Amino acid sequence: MSFEVHVNGRPSGIEPRAGQCLRTYLRERGRFGVKKGCDAGDCGACTVHVDGEPVHSCLCPAVRTEGRSVTTVEGLASPDGELHPVQRKFLDAQGYQCGFCTAGFLMTTAALEAERDTPHDDGKLDDLPRAFKGNICRCTGYRAVEDAVRGVKHTERPRAGKAVGRNVRAPAGPGVVTGTARYTFDVEVPGLLHMKLLRSPHPHARILAIDTSAALRVPGVHAVLTHEDAPATLYSSARHEHPTEDPDGTRVLDDVVRYVGQRVAAVVADSERAAEEGCRRIEATYEELPYVIDPEEAMRPGAPVVYEETFRTQRVQHASLETHGCVAFFEPKEDGTGERLTVRSSTQTPFLTRRALCALYGLPEDGVRVVAGRVGGGFGGKQEMLTEDVVVLAALKLRRPVKLEYTRAEQFHGATTRHPFTVRIKAGARKDGTLTAVRMRVVSHTGAYGNHGPAVMFHSVGESFAVYRAPHKKVDACSVYTNVVPAGAFRGYGLGQVTFAVESVMDELARRLGMDPLVFREKNVIGPGEAMHGPIGEEEDLHIAPYGLDQCLSAVRNALAGDRSAEDAPEGRLVGQGTGLAMIATGPPGVHYADARVSLLEDGTYDIAVGTAEFGNGTTTVHQQITAGALNTTEDRTAVRQSDTDVVRHDTGAFGSAGTVVAGKAVLLAATSLAERLRTLAARHTGTARHLCVLGAESVDCAGRTVTLKELYEAGHALGAAEELAADGHWGGSPRSVAFNAQWFRIAVDPGSGEIRVLRSVHAADAGKVMNPMQCRGQVEGGVAQALGATLFETVRVDGRGEVTTAAFRRYRLPQYADVPRTEVHFSETTDAIGPLGAESMSESPFNPVAPAFANALRDATGIRFTELPLTRDRVWLALDRRARDVGGKDGQVGGEAS
Repeated sequence: MSFEVHVNGRPSGIEPRAGQCLRTYLRERGRFGVKKGCDAGDCGACTVHVDGEPVHSCLCPAVRTEGRSVTTVEGLASPDGELHPVQRKFLDAQGYQCGFCTAGFLMTTAALEAERDTPHDDGKLDDLPRAFKGNICRCTGYRAVEDAVRGVKHTERPRAGKAVGRNVRAPAGPGVVTGTARYTFDVEVPGLLHMKLLRSPHPHARILAIDTSAALRVPGVHAVLTHEDAPATLYSSARHEHPTEDPDGTRVLDDVVRYVGQRVAAVVADSERAAEEGCRRIEATYEELPYVIDPEEAMRPGAPVVYEETFRTQRVQHASLETHGCVAFFEPKEDGTGERLTVRSSTQTPFLTRRALCALYGLPEDGVRVVAGRVGGGFGGKQEMLTEDVVVLAALKLRRPVKLEYTRAEQFHGATTRHPFTVRIKAGARKDGTLTAVRMRVVSHTGAYGNHGPAVMFHSVGESFAVYRAPHKKVDACSVYTNVVPAGAFRGYGLGQVTFAVESVMDELARRLGMDPLVFREKNVIGPGEAMHGPIGEEEDLHIAPYGLDQCLSAVRNALAGDRSAEDAPEGRLVGQGTGLAMIATGPPGVHYADARVSLLEDGTYDIAVGTAEFGNGTTTVHQQITAGALNTTEDRTAVRQSDTDVVRHDTGAFGSAGTVVAGKAVLLAATSLAERLRTLAARHTGTARHLCVLGAESVDCAGRTVTLKELYEAGHALGAAEELAADGHWGGSPRSVAFNAQWFRIAVDPGSGEIRVLRSVHAADAGKVMNPMQCRGQVEGGVAQALGATLFETVRVDGRGEVTTAAFRRYRLPQYADVPRTEVHFSETTDAIGPLGAESMSESPFNPVAPAFANALRDATGIRFTELPLTRDRVWLALDRRARDVGGKDGQVGGEAS
């Protein structure tokens, strides 16, 4: 048959394969702005226009577009490159963070804008919850998206030497809104092979035999890899600077599987379809072994101590829209001495991943390059090596490029989750509200493997325990193995789970003492200069560099004082308000290294080389702002090269909120050093006293003589001082300071249904010097939105055998536009004595106080203490109904009445 479709105004006569969806068809034609996020029409990242109508291209058979016109995000701009008005709006408002979902929002908005004042206009743009019911953003909290649609401009124009503290636009913005920003799989690799994995159907079993003969007969299959092909080396998938932080229990492919979904074999083929068929034809014989799902059962024998209250948090998925995956291929070495292996991966830790791959396969570090493109969301989930190990195994065996890209279902079955926690807690206070003792028993459910298990357990009972003064503290904590999908690093790294318990108990103590919960907190929290005592004692490198908690609590008090949001509650609703606070170290314990290099280029602009990855955390922008400030230039005269093991010597990775306080510190040291070098070089070049040489945006003023930066570059080479045109910076992540956050909600509960409506949301953040208010506000809003999802409905469910049963977005409930309230964000006016230019971290910490603040508001509204997350409407309704039937009395405690 003849087939023709017009894509972005150009005809394409390539006939789609049988059953091929439009998304895949377009991506194979190089339209990489069309993203793969869910495989099921749930997220909207693949939205395109078909004859002007927005369509989820993953659900549209490509053959149905014959004779029609398809527009992707790359085709929105005019032929001469002028941005579409909607693209300009998203750029001006910075209506994105990682940007993976942005094309979908752009295409939906552009289609609705085109319908304005036509017979097809049904008012959706005036009702954004309805307009965006088919689009999901995991990063922003949606306020930035709304501002973009409404034409609100936040970004500011560059000003020399005045970058820090301003709303500088993210450098990736033009690429994000035009679909040209390159994420992990947005590359064309000649001769690429595709990998698919056979996964275990059993929670615990020994593999007795694997027959791969039928799979190898599938046309297009090149190899089937099993445990017999893999090295016997044990390692952890978790990535830390010190590998000994995590137990080594993982093999690339193992002959014993420990959870449903663990990989058993890998099939490499010319196409994903052939690889999938090869997986179906593998015959594996298993010996089923005993398994355990409940961490309490896994610790028996031994009777638990009964505490006053028990709190439980659930298993949560990171749900970053870009799934895990990588591409491995060989490329010539620069010196022409042969080939080296390049791994392009969706990772937060390229340097640590290279180190692990070299150790696993006995490769020299100069023979392996790991690079991350723009990463479509991380949230800690990509501080793991989940795909690179097995892809490199295949690439080394076949000497061909190999790609593995997780499906959305594989993200649930084969990636990691947030650790579920059970916290039994007992606390006491005097009648005047003075806290006397806190005792906790904490069980962290690490799943089938111990990646991040010990570190999350220790961190969970650190700052959450240390933020309150008490003369007597005791904690017993353990991380427990079971036969379920492994847990891993997740935003907050355990603090959110324990903070839910601690803050709930503090609120309850205050109520039972007849005290204002805010006054109770102010009486018992640590103050400026006080020692922070946690289970491992006082950490010598951890300091209260600025103290912003008092300002955070004052912001909450001010919100309470003038609040009239209760008047918006529908009649008959139960109205309540509640607060939660949290403290977090601005950087992980131990060492966290970052190297940076800033160089003057031939054209008079600056190059910034850093190792940390960008995934919507905004560090690229901050690094430009720091450099521009130190060199008295504008941020648009700087460019960043990052997340590539070729770029700098080493970087531990983009986790633990280290992008600003660790990598940013290294950038500041490098830029400051370069400024001194350039002034010295200018003085030497002109014969002017060094102190009279002043750096400007494009030149150096040497006592009235102007030397352009281009001229200075040439002078450096002419004087044999080329090394003075660059400078290095290094930071080891210590000492560290702490940051504080406080969240307040007023909510209204419908007693007839359990539905909860947020009337007002206020978040106060102690971020030190706020480097970029627009971006920092976005981090807070995104953290609150993600935490609300975990508080209200998100949960990864497993059945009695440990198999995940919520392996799609439509079964795993993510916050959508209509679910997320607008959060008022207030920043404390503090300056950190340790962080670069006074900055503190603010990527993880907004998440932590949200659940307890919400639960405390629910307690205030209903008189019932809920002790288990999520706070689903059925759980709330059942508790209210139970109390109405006089079961449990007027005030009660509710845990797991409903699932």
